[in-house]
Amino acid sequence: MWHSLRSGIQSRRKRTKNIAPSIPASAAPETQHAALTIASHTVPSTFNPPHQTQHGHVTTPDFYVHPSSIVDPGAKIGKGTKIWHFCHIGPEAVIGERCSLGQNVYVGKAKIGNGVKIQNNVSVYDEVEIEDEVFCGPSMVFTNVYNPRAAIPRKDQYRKTLVKKGATIGANATIVCGVTLGEYCFIGAGAVVNRDVKPYALMLGVPARQAGWMSQSGERIPLSISGSGEYLCKKTTRRYILEGENLTSSKIQS
Repeated sequence: MWHSLRSGIQSRRKRTKNIAPSIPASAAPETQHAALTIASHTVPSTFNPPHQTQHGHVTTPDFYVHPSSIVDPGAKIGKGTKIWHFCHIGPEAVIGERCSLGQNVYVGKAKIGNGVKIQNNVSVYDEVEIEDEVFCGPSMVFTNVYNPRAAIPRKDQYRKTLVKKGATIGANATIVCGVTLGEYCFIGAGAVVNRDVKPYALMLGVPARQAGWMSQSGERIPLSISGSGEYLCKKTTRRYILEGENLTSSKIQS
């Protein structure tokens, strides 16, 4: 059994290495970085990361890819991003800088901003856009078809999902396609979101309902869901103001 498992892993690594051949480590900087975009590195059709450690880990001057993962030619990956075990990055994926993609992550025709953390077993399907500094918890789910049937192709009916800056999506939560998650909202573990979410809103349950507000630092804000009020976060020196059913924040000037 162990021999069979080892052979499978070795075979997978060979396939991974053959995705594309190498950019020579000794190449001039302008040659190595010829495909760079403003915020990301486009994986060329001849891609094979030039540096490999004695333990089989793969690095490039710009980003890290574990050798068990597959990065299709054409994908754009930002500087400092790390892609861990058994991931698949599609050819039209755009991933920003300083991101972390955990084990078994798939990224299709999707856009991911800077500083995003995607935990294990998450699929970021076509028409999903994730802005900067979003946290996607383990095994959370995005969808892109509202009413799927196996026998009816609906690739022309994908609905866009937008996750705005700083949002948190808890483990095993489901985001039904076609919604927008507001800045710094907080989706609790296991929640099912089927409508737009306000900035800073704490959403819990199935289907998800607003249960309160969360600060940019991930702390519960002691204000009612609606009405008027003000809260000062001592950790971040931000002021939160509730007006009606909406919460806004601003940095306190020192």
